[in-house]
Amino acid sequence: MSGGTEIERKFLVAELPDLAGARAVPIRQGYLTDKADSVEIRLRQKGETYLTTMKKGAGLERMECEAEISQAHFDLFWPATEGRRVEKTRWIGQLAGGVTFELDVFEGTLAPLVLVEVEFATVEAASGFQPPAWFGRDVTEDARYSNASLAAAGAPTPDA
Repeated sequence: MSGGTEIERKFLVAELPDLAGARAVPIRQGYLTDKADSVEIRLRQKGETYLTTMKKGAGLERMECEAEISQAHFDLFWPATEGRRVEKTRWIGQLAGGVTFELDVFEGTLAPLVLVEVEFATVEAASGFQPPAWFGRDVTEDARYSNASLAAAGAPTPDA
């Protein structure tokens, strides 16, 4: 089980980078809570691993607790996420300087949305981060691009 603070910046992707050195992982996740709730409870299948996650807060710095669960527990609660789900392929790779990025290519009704996230150890490191040219607009503080919001409301219009 992991718990603590998640410090993360999220960007639209202006142009897909070369993903030759990245690793792809299929992800499906669903939300047991509504986007109006004060906390977010998520189920996630990441490859062959099953997780439940609780997040609180919004934007750059949030509380996050995550625990691995059995497939049986995942399957038990999965039907309750109907109408609040996301499917995507996550590409995990390295930027210059060894910073890890997670590029999400969304599927289904969220296609062709592509987002990239970078996690940091400190708020200062996140604030000082200089994104590469292939990163697009910073949507860290735009709640419409949270996975919970995307699962419930779909992708926002690009100019909205």
